[in-house]
Amino acid sequence: MLTETLLESARALQPDIVALRRAIHAEPELGLDCPMTMAKVREALADLPLEWRTGPSTTGAVAVLRGGRAGEDSTNVLLRGDMDALPMEEKTGLDFASTIPGRMHACGHDTHTAMLVGAARMLADRRESIAGTVQLMFQPGEEGHHGARFMLDDGLIDPLPDVAFALHIMPNAKFGVLAGCAGPLMAAADQFTITVRGQGGHASMPHDCADPVPAAAAIVGTIQSMVTRRFRATEAVVVTVTQIHGGTTHNVIPDAVTLSGTMRTLSGAARERVHELVAETARQTAAAHGVEAACEIEPGFPVTLCDPRAVALGREVAHELGGEEGWRDLPDPIMGAEDFAYVLEKTPGAMFFLGVAPQGEDWSQCCAIHSPRMTVDEAALPHGAAMLTGCALRFFERGFE
Repeated sequence: MLTETLLESARALQPDIVALRRAIHAEPELGLDCPMTMAKVREALADLPLEWRTGPSTTGAVAVLRGGRAGEDSTNVLLRGDMDALPMEEKTGLDFASTIPGRMHACGHDTHTAMLVGAARMLADRRESIAGTVQLMFQPGEEGHHGARFMLDDGLIDPLPDVAFALHIMPNAKFGVLAGCAGPLMAAADQFTITVRGQGGHASMPHDCADPVPAAAAIVGTIQSMVTRRFRATEAVVVTVTQIHGGTTHNVIPDAVTLSGTMRTLSGAARERVHELVAETARQTAAAHGVEAACEIEPGFPVTLCDPRAVALGREVAHELGGEEGWRDLPDPIMGAEDFAYVLEKTPGAMFFLGVAPQGEDWSQCCAIHSPRMTVDEAALPHGAAMLTGCALRFFERGFE
């Protein structure tokens, strides 16, 4: 069996994978600029026969491993790990907690990078038998900064791979279990800002004003009605207002109020329709209150679409690594967003989730990603490195057959 020794090999690398993860965790970096993290990766892989590609838009890089049996038109597999952290204070109390105030690896990108480094080493050890090329994508700027898109635009992923795989840890999912689904895995995510403009004045005389505050409040409720009444109940659409700003003191009606939030959809058609309806709802609700509203939309990540063939391949590898309990079919997509979607727009592939809740604990009660108290059972990381390696080797062996 192709994967029967992979988990054993990955576990042998566990001390190195964990050490790298902890070093990255202690010095988190934000956005498209992650030079310290990239330097740690380059140092960890310095002895491997890799060709490195960098571009002008980010500090990310693609390391190319050419198999010993690779030909000019041979198979090309991409494996991706993201590197950036979140702008938040860490409250884990770990010995290797963030040393940089206001930054934390609360989404597991430190583990993603470390697992990809482990997979790179495992693939390099098997290089002579590989009939193809591996592109190892070390990507900054996943947390809303479109890092994958920039790396594609910079031409770092050349040629486009035949298949692409990525992992994302889940600290509130069962230890060592891999999960995924065909089709939409994660949502498109766009931001909106609605500005409601009226005419301010003294709060004791609202009849002399055009008060934007009740109009703004009405828009919040009307948007929720719009979602439930303009879209099928079976179609996943989320529009959430997360911020309301207006006014300066208790006795002054402001000239304007701003609302902002997020839109989540699972198809291009729904995404376009939500954009239209949120703007229309805001304008018409404001008009009913005698004020005006304008909506600005900032496009975010597209829908993360997983190819059914890539998911089937991943399911097979996961079963070989962990038995029947090693894989879980997700019943529904997750409405979070992921910029690996940009890669999956260009090539077939899949992203999988890896449970890293502590063994023996009630995983459902563990802190989720983006929590300042989120922790990881590092014994699960070899499972991820083996999964990435296994997916690549299986594709080199027989493609999507």
